[in-house]
Amino acid sequence: MKRYLYKDIYKRLNDKQFIILTGPRQVGKTTLLKQMYDELSVQYNMTFYINLEEPGIYNLLNEHPENLFKYVSKPPDRVSDVSEKFYVFIDEIQYLKNPSNFLKYNYDFYAETLKLIVTGSSAFYIDTKFKDSLAGRKWLFQMYSLSFEEFLEFRGHENLLSELKRIRFNKELFSVHKRELFSLLDEYISYGGYPAVVLTKDIEEKKEILKELVHTYLKRDMMESGILSEDRMYKLLSLLAHNTGGLLNNNSLAKILDVSPHTVENYVTTLRKCFQIQTIKPYFTNIGKSLRKMPKFYFNDTGFRNLLLNDFRNISVRQDKGFLFENYAYIRFRDNFDTDRIYFWRTSDGNEIDFIIEDMFRQGNAFEIKFDGREFKKDKYRKFLKSFPDFNIDCVSYNGENNTYSGVNI
Repeated sequence: MKRYLYKDIYKRLNDKQFIILTGPRQVGKTTLLKQMYDELSVQYNMTFYINLEEPGIYNLLNEHPENLFKYVSKPPDRVSDVSEKFYVFIDEIQYLKNPSNFLKYNYDFYAETLKLIVTGSSAFYIDTKFKDSLAGRKWLFQMYSLSFEEFLEFRGHENLLSELKRIRFNKELFSVHKRELFSLLDEYISYGGYPAVVLTKDIEEKKEILKELVHTYLKRDMMESGILSEDRMYKLLSLLAHNTGGLLNNNSLAKILDVSPHTVENYVTTLRKCFQIQTIKPYFTNIGKSLRKMPKFYFNDTGFRNLLLNDFRNISVRQDKGFLFENYAYIRFRDNFDTDRIYFWRTSDGNEIDFIIEDMFRQGNAFEIKFDGREFKKDKYRKFLKSFPDFNIDCVSYNGENNTYSGVNI
């Protein structure tokens, strides 16, 4: 089984730019890299795979980028077509002391004949270790846990994919498979989309895998990013899980954690760069004002969030079902739109819209998220529509009542 991102990356293999694949741990970056290596090694003679967790390779590449060719054949000065290029796959590029210098050097000297495809465990390293912008030299891809469509495929429900597309194309369509899709959606929302979790049918084993993700891999991210107080980080995560979709107020969180706002900012930055949470900015036509206002935050995987709360009950019986469904809606928007185009809208007198998707300046679509569609009253948003008349406003609800989009419609 291949991730949907595989095709997008494959399309860029013949470009000059090297490819960087980032994302949280355990979402399948190494698996994708090996799948692509296996496919290319059948087509092309000069295809190589390197894992930087091997200390000998790591030390040599840190000495000088040219040392790469002590492990792989050195490409010629020229090739007649792409079939003669050299393809080198490197896992865990962030372990190098200066990965940007390594990539820049090999691009500047061998771009015509050498293609590098690399992974990095988190964007944290891309920001802190990549000293050069590498502008024009790279394609950067971000991989998250499985989308709902990928979840269905990994669970062996390929037959439901075409039906899901039909339902999304026509929200009023009656489908005999709708109940089955909602049952699977409930599981996806409860346990998330980490591949190892999805492929395990045993409920207790799902929980154990999620515990391992939080307590082992997140701990490694904290250690490598220099965070010393695990207890405070876990307490912060618990606070964020309880307030998903709320404003990210560093001052308020600092008081609860008994640390400085700057420390909270560092913690949040680490969580963002390790792809555990994501923030979205408030929508203003004045960009400066948008940057100064507090953002909202969501988790990139609902199973990860639910583990922090130790609550895996069906969404319909939960007190936090509205927040949980809103987080799921965010994941759907994130998977379908550039995250720089996703905003929220809120005024000082309490008017609010959960998601704004801007297509063009002051044009696009606005979405309010409700668990129960009967709660949606379009008249409540007259102030927004008066300020932004070129936006459409719709509601996404779990049940799809009151002519709203349901959980399987988006």
